[in-house]
Amino acid sequence: MLQLDGQSLTLDQVVEVARHKAETAVHPQSRERVSACARVVAQFVKDRKVVYGITTGFGHFARVNISARHVQELQRNLLMSHASGTGPPIGEDQTRAMMLLRINALIKGYSGIRWSPLERLLYFLNHDILPVVPQKGSVGASGDLVPLAHMSLPLMGMGRVRYRNKTREAGEVLRELGLTPLVLEAKEGLALINGTQMMSAVGALNAYDSRILCRTADIAAACSIEALRGTDVPFDARIQSLRPHPGQADAAENIRRLLEESKILPAHKTCDKIQDAYSLRCLPQVHGATRDTLDFVETVLEREINSVTDNPIIFAESQESLSCGNFHGQPVALALDYLGIGVAELADISERRIERLVDPALSNLPPFLTQDGGLNSGYMITQYTAASLVSENKVLAHPASVDSIPTSANQEDHVSMGTIAAFKGAEIIRNVRQVLAIELLCAAQGLDFIREKPGKGVAAAHRMIRRHIPTLTHDRVMADDLAIMSDLIAREDLLKAVEAETGPLS
Repeated sequence: MLQLDGQSLTLDQVVEVARHKAETAVHPQSRERVSACARVVAQFVKDRKVVYGITTGFGHFARVNISARHVQELQRNLLMSHASGTGPPIGEDQTRAMMLLRINALIKGYSGIRWSPLERLLYFLNHDILPVVPQKGSVGASGDLVPLAHMSLPLMGMGRVRYRNKTREAGEVLRELGLTPLVLEAKEGLALINGTQMMSAVGALNAYDSRILCRTADIAAACSIEALRGTDVPFDARIQSLRPHPGQADAAENIRRLLEESKILPAHKTCDKIQDAYSLRCLPQVHGATRDTLDFVETVLEREINSVTDNPIIFAESQESLSCGNFHGQPVALALDYLGIGVAELADISERRIERLVDPALSNLPPFLTQDGGLNSGYMITQYTAASLVSENKVLAHPASVDSIPTSANQEDHVSMGTIAAFKGAEIIRNVRQVLAIELLCAAQGLDFIREKPGKGVAAAHRMIRRHIPTLTHDRVMADDLAIMSDLIAREDLLKAVEAETGPLS
């Protein structure tokens, strides 16, 4: 069981809850912190103190005072009005991650929410009662208001939820479970929706998936090196030490391990090639740069998912409410744009290796990797698909964070667009996975034409692929093969099979 304390949540733990439904609890000390802060908010209302979002309206309406008898209505209206998202629902794993991150932020005890809404949100998470949250509508400041409002509505018996594989009205599910819809008190609606948890949730899953793609790209590249009869000289550790970027060293080490015990490499040491093309020779530099990018992104995300991203922030000890901008998603937005750019490069260089594999002038293999060319097209069109995906990624990699549109009558006059960056990144990752799937299929087909035994990591990858996808002897529907290969990457089956031979890759 994962126990949240508000300060030590990791990206791997987010994945455990989001994708493997790990049960979640809250550290006992958190309850008192939360309750102490809620008591301060209740006192503000009792004393008729003017405090933003508690006894005033929101955004442009910050100058409108709200009486004590309307505080519950204010919070209810806030959630209803802000639940104005559009587009398809986000993934169930993304929803679980968002709920987890909001709980982790609120239990720090600076948001003014009572324990009961938190307890209900935790109950939803552990019982897989997932609010239906539209993908589009957040500008990334004041946090992810729109999606978090959709996440929070079901606590009051409003909106829709996904429960036991069916989408249903939240009120109906609450009645079935014997749960009473919550009535939110002062500050609680604002506390639930004012934060960066959607962009951070999607970003956390993106970062995890990107790490899988980094190691998969090394495997695909090693398979291509063997199929193209390349050299292992550029991966020498002495070379990497002279340009000591950590990611470069890790990528080079992975390639060396994947090529260990290769019989193909020595068989071609005396060929007339002087140097390999950049898409082979510069693997450590390109794949390594993506790794270093992810190191930075993960540092930002792990800091963010353990932060207070509210406004105003309530300090219980001094009984103060301080207005601030901690909800602004700019740190996350920039990092997630950077992630998209870095991961896109894995597909960019992979597509160049695919082209070398299918072009007989570059590969010394049968044209388009088919023995009976002309009647059969072989892997010709898979390179078209890879080129299309790489080109699409170039558009998606344009940073969302350089844009800003003022909102709330120019009260909120600079926003981050961080959630757009997060979802663009997720689409880039899907495209990269498909391109790597194409490279792995082409490289496996190329290896089928070579008599010598490849390195042990490459051999393990080849065996895994052939267990699921036979050698292409005659043309067949390639989309089916691509779907299977992409699934083997996404489920980490390919990676696990290779690492069983090589040990964990960096």
